[in-house]
Amino acid sequence: MFPNCPNIRITWCLLKNKDFWASLTCCSESPASLQKQEMERELQGSFTELRKALFRLNVKDASLLSTAQALLRWHDAHQFCSRCGQPTEKNVAGSKRVCPASKSIYYPQMAPVVITLVSDGTRCLLARQSSFPKGMYSALAGFCDIGESLEEAVRREVAEEVGLELERLQYSASQHWPFPNSSLMIACHATVKPGQTEIQVNLRELEAAAWFSHDEVVTALRRNDPYTQQQNGTVSFWLPPKLAIAHHLIKEWVEKPTYSTLPA
Repeated sequence: MFPNCPNIRITWCLLKNKDFWASLTCCSESPASLQKQEMERELQGSFTELRKALFRLNVKDASLLSTAQALLRWHDAHQFCSRCGQPTEKNVAGSKRVCPASKSIYYPQMAPVVITLVSDGTRCLLARQSSFPKGMYSALAGFCDIGESLEEAVRREVAEEVGLELERLQYSASQHWPFPNSSLMIACHATVKPGQTEIQVNLRELEAAAWFSHDEVVTALRRNDPYTQQQNGTVSFWLPPKLAIAHHLIKEWVEKPTYSTLPA
């Protein structure tokens, strides 16, 4: 199909061909490499980032591509044994890598990340990092440290990022997320102590954080294709795609007011 690239494998960028999304790159041993424009022309599609594609993908395709992207990045980062430095080899299924020299076996890993939607009873707290698309706000999130419980990680992250002390928290759901390098997102709802709602944004972690009313969040949830609207400059506040667990948390808060008054 590609005369200049006999070997094609899945990696980072996404390509759309009608309703199918695939992630491809050229890994030819020949000096001639397949140019991006040529690949787009051959497959009648265009490249886009996986984060942006999540606004258009269905659940099945998103899960498949997220898993593939995470596995490929893991294989790329574990080509050598950490014990002896010799090359490792992957098994046929791609589920592990083995070092023939030291006999060490390596399995793909996920980093635990807590993501928390904080409420004061009538509002929810949303924040954004400078790396986020313009106007997009999400729930607070951070990696778990070694030795921490999930509850301890949630309380520490919220305190570090916005200076708030939590009163109650409740587990909601979990999700595999391929960014930045394969994470297990553990979602929770939390409430702050009464009268303690003053935000102190840690600018080393966040670009901004603010309380949003129920009506503001409902309006944002109803927007269709907010990413395109943001590019056109027609929307200033929008939320993560429906496939992200942050979206699930926010929608859950809107639909179930009981999450604003969690039991002790």
